[in-house]
Amino acid sequence: MEKITIKSITSKGTVAQTFSATLNPNSIKHNFGISYTDKGPQQQGDISPTTVFKGYESEKLDFELLFDGTGVTGSTSTNTVQKQLATLKKVTYAYNGEQHEPNPVVIAWGSSVNFQGRLTAISINYSLFDSSGNPLRATVSLSFAKYLTQQEKSALKKQSSPDLTHIIEFKAGDTLPMLCHKIYNDSSYYIEVARANNLVSARQITPGTKIYFPPLI
Repeated sequence: MEKITIKSITSKGTVAQTFSATLNPNSIKHNFGISYTDKGPQQQGDISPTTVFKGYESEKLDFELLFDGTGVTGSTSTNTVQKQLATLKKVTYAYNGEQHEPNPVVIAWGSSVNFQGRLTAISINYSLFDSSGNPLRATVSLSFAKYLTQQEKSALKKQSSPDLTHIIEFKAGDTLPMLCHKIYNDSSYYIEVARANNLVSARQITPGTKIYFPPLI
């Protein structure tokens, strides 16, 4: 059976160390979030603030791993619970003195999980001990946040650099805050863009209108 793996990645993109779980998680939670602001344009008489798309939140991955040293699970691993935990922490939590931060990691399991991120939280719950006080069983809760390299961020931005001038034709279904987020990665610039285009209203733009997006200074 294929095991879930966690690999720490250096700044050069090479694998520094790998952790392979003895027991796979029972479930994995993959969270996606969207942020909105209530500072959108309001018309007189509006009952509630207008929510405007602000941006996507960082993806998050959460799961639990069981470490067992009793042998009842059928595991063939000879490593103690303490040794397994030490390897996990070295891969996900250890400080990299050259990078001045812990390494990002890649979490992979079959075709369903391939997540590049950073550890944001680790919680260890010891539930069984031997007569000497050594842990025989532990449940580890892990939380990771999505991580992108500068090269990957640049590739995602493509031609939507805020340092360039853009002229876009406004289409049906578009909103000025949405276009500002696409160009500047920040929807709050819609007021300045409306002013630069001498728009009477940021909410009532005729499809086909050419919108000028000045570069950020």
